[in-house]
Amino acid sequence: MGRTYTAEQYERWFVRDCVRCGRRSSTVRWPDGQVCRTCQDRALRTQGRCPGCSHDRLLAGRRAEDRAPICTSCAGFSISYTCAECGQEGKLHAGRRCTRCTFTRRVAELLDDGTGRIRPELAPLAELLTSMDNPLTGLAWVSSRHGRPAPAADLLRGLGRADIELSHDAFHRLQPWRAAAHLRELLMQCGVLPPFDKQILLFERWLLEHMDTITDTEQRQLLRQYATWYLLPWLRRRAERGPVSRSTRGELGQQVLRAGDFLTGIQEQGLTLARLRQDDLDRWIVTHPPRQRQLLKPFLTWAAHAGHMPRLHVAAHRPGQRSPITQHRRIGLLRKLITDDTGELRARVAAILLLLYAQPLGRILRLTIDDIDTTGSDVLLRLGDPPTPVPAPVAELLLALRDQRTNMRTATNRNARWLFPGRRAGQPLTTRTIAPLIRDLGVPTIPGRTAPTCPPSPGTGHRPGPRLPPHHHPTPPRRRRRNLEPIRTNDS
Repeated sequence: MGRTYTAEQYERWFVRDCVRCGRRSSTVRWPDGQVCRTCQDRALRTQGRCPGCSHDRLLAGRRAEDRAPICTSCAGFSISYTCAECGQEGKLHAGRRCTRCTFTRRVAELLDDGTGRIRPELAPLAELLTSMDNPLTGLAWVSSRHGRPAPAADLLRGLGRADIELSHDAFHRLQPWRAAAHLRELLMQCGVLPPFDKQILLFERWLLEHMDTITDTEQRQLLRQYATWYLLPWLRRRAERGPVSRSTRGELGQQVLRAGDFLTGIQEQGLTLARLRQDDLDRWIVTHPPRQRQLLKPFLTWAAHAGHMPRLHVAAHRPGQRSPITQHRRIGLLRKLITDDTGELRARVAAILLLLYAQPLGRILRLTIDDIDTTGSDVLLRLGDPPTPVPAPVAELLLALRDQRTNMRTATNRNARWLFPGRRAGQPLTTRTIAPLIRDLGVPTIPGRTAPTCPPSPGTGHRPGPRLPPHHHPTPPRRRRRNLEPIRTNDS
């Protein structure tokens, strides 16, 4: 049924200036005046000891003389915000139930196996979801938006009714893929699905979808063999050494795409891979950028070894070297990052570590709180063996970040040990998320441009890859101490 009032009537009847924030918006009347929805929600999340009655309660009211938060009884509320199910005070939803009770009921409904109870295999998932610190996030995740059902709700319902098999293969073709990927990560986190590297799963899913777009049967078969017998085994071996990065997955996807472009190109010229000559390959090389040649080379190497084409020569790609930032600018950036608290703490700490140690940004993001050693008089950071000393002003920020980590209130990363936890289950922040924040602080994120001011200890590890870390040669202790002097603040 449509609204029974016009926009002008709505403005006249419901829109007022909020007594708490001053914003003109839709409001309700509370004892202290008209309050907008934003201030309502904020007040209904405020718990603590009431200065009026000294009871631990919901502090939704405001004391007239000093605007201090007080409980609803002391503020003179005529309505109760007590949950009809659990007795806790807070924001109420349908049936006068609090957010946690509403979300718990909703999860039970979605995971119902048809008997009125949660499907037994999914009990760990239900426990993980309903015990999150911020149930409002979970409720929004499974709630309809603008009349459209939430994708997560449909997937959870399919799992509860056993319409979706509890296997990784079943999740490869589920849509929408982002909601399916997030749900699969939760299932792995609670032990319902066996753990597997997220990037490998996403790459396998992308491969299936990409192969469906290739119309040429022979080309599709060849690329599937290349991905199945070369790229995926390499990716799984890489995952045994540590988590695979998003950029690595993207690089392999680009290799598949460039191989497909190459096969299409030679086919248009009336050539086949088996009859390809060195002159044909050289002609392609000179008409394409070096980056495409670099991406195509693994496919040509595999195809030659597998007997699909003759062995031909592809010149190695030599990337240009960017000039590092000057020592003077680096020290200035460090001083600003340490003393200026306008930027996000996580971005400032990541930028400082990047400037101090010149580790790849992906390596910094995979630090855990266990890598911070505070057992001695100095704070040490375990970038390798032995741990590296952290300058005093930097140590303060590092410990502050450890105690104020973001993305810790949802079901995904509630027990995460990451120093930079992400929003995905078991995953740290991605470079794609934090790199723009670091660049906004004036710090380049390319390792070659951030030669270390304070090199890590000689045993610092760097995951095997095509490039050596810029701190490969250890700095003598005397020089290391001298490099630290310029970044000491006036307070240290």
